[in-house]
Amino acid sequence: MESMPVVPRFMDVHTHPQMLAYNSDREAVLGRAKIAGVKMIAVGTQFSTSHAAIELAGKYPKDVWATVGFHPAHFSVNWYHDKNEQSSPEREIFDIVALEDLAKNPKVVAIGECGLDYFRDKDEGTKDRQKEGFVAQISLAHRLKKPLMIHCRAAFPDLIQILKSKPEILNSPPGIIHFFSGTIDEAKKLLDMGFYFTFGGVITFARDYDYVIKMIPIDRILSETDAPYVSPVPYRGKRNEPAYVVEVVRKLADLKGVSIEETSETIFRNAQNVFGLIKS
Repeated sequence: MESMPVVPRFMDVHTHPQMLAYNSDREAVLGRAKIAGVKMIAVGTQFSTSHAAIELAGKYPKDVWATVGFHPAHFSVNWYHDKNEQSSPEREIFDIVALEDLAKNPKVVAIGECGLDYFRDKDEGTKDRQKEGFVAQISLAHRLKKPLMIHCRAAFPDLIQILKSKPEILNSPPGIIHFFSGTIDEAKKLLDMGFYFTFGGVITFARDYDYVIKMIPIDRILSETDAPYVSPVPYRGKRNEPAYVVEVVRKLADLKGVSIEETSETIFRNAQNVFGLIKS
């Protein structure tokens, strides 16, 4: 008797389907992901989006998990109001107690996205607030024994310095570096600390990431969309969504020289290992 072909399982470990960008067709978006075999982690960026991520995970318990965190960009006094994220132009104030209450929900599998972002705001006061907020969230992850979902842009030296200074409160594994954009040397330092790395749609149309992807072992790589942002080829110019993570995995498989089936299964197991997801 011939064995049945294995249907690939895909993981979008960093996406935002709870955001306002999907208010008109969220159910259809989640339906397309399910048809494509995609499970996902809805990532919080502040209290409101973290709460919404938990609600969405509760509605789709077999396909969606949540994270709770405060994005570094929200520490900036020059904060950019992203209408995809929230309707109110008022910047939320960091509240670690409120985040901890949310993070105790069993659907929450990580703390973040948190980290450092100096790309738009290089003000020293903003940098200090980001660092303080990041350390508070590292401590929260340690207390709750959950991995970190780290955002870092134009700030890897400071990020690595902070992480190296806190070995006693880093979990094992410590978490993932979402949408990694650092150097080879920075990747090696983070690998040595036990971190995993995610890559998204940009790798389907830019060659800047090829070398680092080839360097990082496949058992430390995960896939993401960061939807609704940065759609992969062939969906450039359109709103991104979790189903499109298949194209990211296809490109990762090409760069690693293995089949998409093997790549998707390895990534799925990596996600189970990092986030403690139920084996299925």
